[in-house]
Amino acid sequence: MNVSFLSNVILAVQMLAALAMIGLILIQHGKGADMGASFGSGSSGSLFGASGSANFLSRTTAALATVFFITTLALAYLGNNRPVSSGSVLENVPVTAPVAPAAPAAIPDASVPAPVAPAAGTEGAAQTPAK
Repeated sequence: MNVSFLSNVILAVQMLAALAMIGLILIQHGKGADMGASFGSGSSGSLFGASGSANFLSRTTAALATVFFITTLALAYLGNNRPVSSGSVLENVPVTAPVAPAAPAAIPDASVPAPVAPAAGTEGAAQTPAK
């Protein structure tokens, strides 16, 4: 199984858990909402309601939070779990026979005068360099 595919699946589960957790938290009835009613009516035993009771929404939110934290840890592990390289990339290049460098081009010597091309029509006459 490819690590990239696995991390994409875990990321999708994490995003779905986060969105569901946001929705559940927003629709839950807050404990502070009953405070005004608790002063005037004797329906609740404490100021913020019963502290030990947990309904379906709060238990589902806790389960989604657990899934979110587990997926976060899994993504952190997969992100840091990379194969250890033995060194440089250049160490894995195959060795080939060295190629001899090309011979450098001959550099003309400035002390020797360059040959003069014969003028047109004087093919047989001797040429002397002009001074």
